[in-house]
Amino acid sequence: QVQLVQSGGGLVQAGGSLRLSCAASGRTFGTYPMAWFRQAPGKEREFVGVTTWSSISTNYADSVKGRFTISRDNAKKTVYLQMSSLKPEDTAVYYCAAKIRVNSGTYVYTGDYDVWGQGTQVTVSA
Repeated sequence: QVQLVQSGGGLVQAGGSLRLSCAASGRTFGTYPMAWFRQAPGKEREFVGVTTWSSISTNYADSVKGRFTISRDNAKKTVYLQMSSLKPEDTAVYYCAAKIRVNSGTYVYTGDYDVWGQGTQVTVSA
């Protein structure tokens, strides 16, 4: 059974950078897509970005495109979210997720993923 453990996050000023990590345990890491979502207070969890198992294909929400980068190190069983030019509206709890058994044709909905990390707080001050 796959488990995801997140690290990183914290408080940063607007314009700063942070990197989140998501380490997986369990079955072969490199065979399923990994995504990042975020949830701000009072809002629904929203898609941030996704990478395929080979990192050949990576897609992002328009709100973070050009500022956030997802990468993965299959040898370390870890996926990263590098966040730059952070804005106060990026403040949220960030979650990594794995699409292991869900046989959907989409990648942007929470229902597309069946294993989740514990979440990590990112706070961007103005």
